[in-house]
Amino acid sequence: MRTLFLLALVACTTSQPTPDPKEPSAMVDTQPQAGMEHPLLAKWTGPYGGVPPLAGARTEDFAPAIEAALAQMKAEREAITANTEPATFDNTIAAMERSGDAFTRVYTVFGVYNSTMSTPELREVSKEMAPKVSAAFDAQFQDAALFARIKAVHDGPEMATLTPEQQRLVNEIYKAFAHRGANLDEAGKERLAAIHQELAKLYSDFRDNLLHDEETWTVLEKEEDLAGLSESYVAAARTSAQDRGLDEGWIVVNTRSSVDPFLTMSTRRDLREKVWRTFVDRGDNGDEHDNNAIITKILALRAEKAKLLGYETYAHWKLEDTVAGTPEAAIKLMESVWPAATARVAQEVADQQALADKDGITIEPWDYRFYQEKVRQQRYDLDQNEVKNYLQLEKLREGMFYMAGELYGLKFEPLQTSNDTPDGIPVNHPDVRVWEVKNDKGEHVGLWYFDPYARQGKRSGAWMNDYRAQERFRGEVTTIVSNNSNFIKGAPGEPVLISWDDAQTLFHEFGHAIHGLLSDVTYPSLAGTSVPSDYVEFPSQLHEHWLPTKEVLQRFAVHHETGEPIPDELVARIDKASTFNEGFATTEYLSSALIDMKLHLAGDTPIDPDAFEKETLATLGMPKELVMRHRTPQFGHVFSGDHYAAGYYSYLWADAFTADAVEAFEESGSMWDRQTADRLMEHVLTVGNTIDPLDGYRAFRGRDVDTKALMRAKGFPVVE
Repeated sequence: MRTLFLLALVACTTSQPTPDPKEPSAMVDTQPQAGMEHPLLAKWTGPYGGVPPLAGARTEDFAPAIEAALAQMKAEREAITANTEPATFDNTIAAMERSGDAFTRVYTVFGVYNSTMSTPELREVSKEMAPKVSAAFDAQFQDAALFARIKAVHDGPEMATLTPEQQRLVNEIYKAFAHRGANLDEAGKERLAAIHQELAKLYSDFRDNLLHDEETWTVLEKEEDLAGLSESYVAAARTSAQDRGLDEGWIVVNTRSSVDPFLTMSTRRDLREKVWRTFVDRGDNGDEHDNNAIITKILALRAEKAKLLGYETYAHWKLEDTVAGTPEAAIKLMESVWPAATARVAQEVADQQALADKDGITIEPWDYRFYQEKVRQQRYDLDQNEVKNYLQLEKLREGMFYMAGELYGLKFEPLQTSNDTPDGIPVNHPDVRVWEVKNDKGEHVGLWYFDPYARQGKRSGAWMNDYRAQERFRGEVTTIVSNNSNFIKGAPGEPVLISWDDAQTLFHEFGHAIHGLLSDVTYPSLAGTSVPSDYVEFPSQLHEHWLPTKEVLQRFAVHHETGEPIPDELVARIDKASTFNEGFATTEYLSSALIDMKLHLAGDTPIDPDAFEKETLATLGMPKELVMRHRTPQFGHVFSGDHYAAGYYSYLWADAFTADAVEAFEESGSMWDRQTADRLMEHVLTVGNTIDPLDGYRAFRGRDVDTKALMRAKGFPVVE
């Protein structure tokens, strides 16, 4: 049921980029597995309640395992509906919680391989299986007999006798079924299932096209092409070239983690433009990998789905069960920030142009990062390469562990791993490492997997997965979570130096992991990060704010050559520049979020994605010196699956909670105040979806969120 419920909420996010898209979790199965000989279907074995069999999975095994698991899930559903006893919480809702384990197990492993070790053969399996998985879940949600039993529990007298968590579970399941068409007539159900079949294929095609373009690169052939680049970047670019079979030269891989630092450092304007255009044109090259026609079909199908379910637009359907509640509320927040963000961009461009005039150029999008870095150096005497010398990936990982220990009492102990022998925790690649997590009593809490490096076949970005959800329903089942990034691996023995932005992302994704690790609920469907999409980013964004604290920087930001801690005066300069470039960061994000929402508010109007993007941005007054963070043809959050469709606003919505929560720590006198951290644990991090998120936040803060804190945090004017 954990898998069923997650797919109701996130529409199978195993392959989509989000920063923190989450895989379906796996549960320890206490039921016999009759007729399930396939190893991918079997109950997980090994220590810690079992671990996922990630080592050595074969592509040819996935399709038959998934099909067998879907058959098992169908049989479990039919056993519930065949029960002749009146529907009760135990024989219906709890029985659903006990179902779906086999599918969750196999799809967890498949998701890991599909997102981190994809091959053309594996992508073919994904294309083949996506419609079958979609059909299976449509059959689940549209099972009239099953929904009748759920409704009987929801509307019946037993409901009043259940615990608050049980009532929450019943309500969430009932809403999920109703939201997915359980009340439609047979013709409506049939059409909805057909729509989902078409969407599943389109999502797979979109992902494949995007991955194809992200697996391209720009070759730097001569020494002069390296002008301005740091030694660590050059070394990583050479390693990337060697990994791709190039005997000579260096490459800029067509992913953000490789492109952004190049655009910041390179003094070769011609190459900046070439790299920038290659990056922003992903999925938009008019070739066989162009995503525009796919997007048009996706939007039309989503609009039809919304109408079928009785909603004005897809955005209205999508936001019904979120904290925001309506697209109008989301747009109101975004549009309240937009004028201040674009006004700040105008100031930033003016500052850049004063420097660019000396070079005889006018600022273009491929110049923004380069000249903004020059402004940063001039205004704050802050060189990102200077800061980067102190930002070693492994040291920052230790800093994250320190944060988790000081705030929540968590301890991380490394475990032996292996991807080719029976010894150690099985992993899918030698770069993946695993830690056991314990609480301050020495009790086992869960496992944390870390897959930090880019490789061919790994989708871009950074994200968190939960491989198994915490629960007490069937005994004490502990969670297994992972963090995944795309840092460029340097030469053997050399430390991996990362940017300040990447360090923030590292802490962000670890915040998701903490949210999963601290879960303390009974039912797996309500565990950890299974909260509304516009609330789930709150804990992750909040944990970014411990990176710039003196306690973390002075201990773990140490020079990669001398071992000396980052100087106090450099920390002061970082703090002084904390809202620098906020215009750029907020505007590139907000433009993507507004386009996403407006695309899904357009209803059944036929959409030409490129034209819609251009016209809408012109109406908004988008500054010409920058582009959306995710242009429409490469907007994987929105078009490689459903999870962030009409939901990319979630980051700003959650950031309002984040800014207000940071002020709670500041009011206590310290970001390390344990009493405030304890309240955060009790009312936010441990409760999962067992309570209304707004009730949890009020209990933590003592009041509703103050959205003006968001403007203060960004350094924007606060309008009273």
